[in-house]
Amino acid sequence: MSDAQGMLSCREVVELVTAYLEGALMEAEEVRFEEHLAMCDGCAAYLDQMRRTIDVAGRLDPEAVDVEACDRLIHAFRTWRAGSEPESGS
Repeated sequence: MSDAQGMLSCREVVELVTAYLEGALMEAEEVRFEEHLAMCDGCAAYLDQMRRTIDVAGRLDPEAVDVEACDRLIHAFRTWRAGSEPESGS
């Protein structure tokens, strides 16, 4: 929690956005999430961007994605999750 009243911080909203979009938040947490959105234009815009990204990605044909590009993206995400910077050009 970011303050004594239980308001979510922007960082917490970013961390919870996937669970929110999947309907996986507990009711009380969903209320706090939506209260934050009502007061924070930046987080509301972020949520809208995530919804648009999901919409567009859902229409992608997996066969149209270049195998090398897919491998580079997977490597970049794994490297990022491991806490280091991805190597350029790899």
